[in-house]
Amino acid sequence: MKKRILIASLNWGLGHATRCIPIIDALLAHGFEPIIASDGFALSLLQKEFPNLLSIELPAYNITYAKNGAHFKLKLLKDSPKVLKAINSEKETVKEIIETYNIQGIISDNRLGVRSKKVPSIFITHQLNVLSGNTTWLSTKMHQKIIKKFDVCWVPDVKGSTNLSGKLSHTHVFEIPTEYIGPLSRLELKPKTITNNLLVLLSGPEPQRTLLEEKLLLELKNYPKKVVFVKGVLEKEQTIQTMGNLTIYNFMTSSLLEKTINESEFIISRSGYTTIMDLAKLNKKAFFIPTPGQYEQEYLAKRLTELEFAPSCSQETFTISQLEKINNFKGLSSFHFKTDFKRLFSLFESK
Repeated sequence: MKKRILIASLNWGLGHATRCIPIIDALLAHGFEPIIASDGFALSLLQKEFPNLLSIELPAYNITYAKNGAHFKLKLLKDSPKVLKAINSEKETVKEIIETYNIQGIISDNRLGVRSKKVPSIFITHQLNVLSGNTTWLSTKMHQKIIKKFDVCWVPDVKGSTNLSGKLSHTHVFEIPTEYIGPLSRLELKPKTITNNLLVLLSGPEPQRTLLEEKLLLELKNYPKKVVFVKGVLEKEQTIQTMGNLTIYNFMTSSLLEKTINESEFIISRSGYTTIMDLAKLNKKAFFIPTPGQYEQEYLAKRLTELEFAPSCSQETFTISQLEKINNFKGLSSFHFKTDFKRLFSLFESK
């Protein structure tokens, strides 16, 4: 009988869910039976990608952003009681799942309550340091305290000085076993003819996703070259609209997204870490617009600009003319790193 592994993704944008896809594929390839758990759009995406796998809905954290990026921390603080309530509810749900489905291991991508002392529990994060301005020391300490309750922490990056995540994932002091498992991407680089000048990839919590969508649609209304625009809204059916040179999708499955990115010359997107891993895997030139007030994305965008990989600017100051900067930057590229899933999954065989 195959060992059942519960793999749970945070529903905060789609990045946590999409980077779980290669892990689920690897679990299947190594003879395990993954059981998917999440909520909202993240769960919907994983259900679309793996319709034959059992999936379970977890209590929702219901994380949203403030309309004003300056109020980001205040909004998170205000929402913290309901998030803590959801985490406690999540812990009870996980106990039931383990007993009901005979779970032999857990992989949690930033689901804070998805763990158990009864089975090996792995936490995935690229934030060993959680940036929050003048409270970074506190947010980092709180996050590391949670991670210590797991058996192992997997970091989707490489350990050396040449890496994608910078100080987010690289810290001198960390007290639990930590594995740098290499950048994770569900996508593959394939030789394609460039057919789109520009691809817009949106995702992330509301209302900021919608605010950027509206701004970019207005900016691109008279753009003379071919644009594919992916809103990042998971709905039951895929929709496609055409507006002049714009082709607008509500969402794309992995296979179509892979094809479209490979066929696109330039990318506009948030500077979310999963998006950066995907674009690096496909060797793309990009322009990043970080989510207002989200310190992690602002740091990553600034770092990639300073390293001359990709230009970036704030959502407020973006204009279409800024895309001219892209050609002055090197573009992103992947590391030649092969994740040793057989060794990583040995934790589930040892207990």
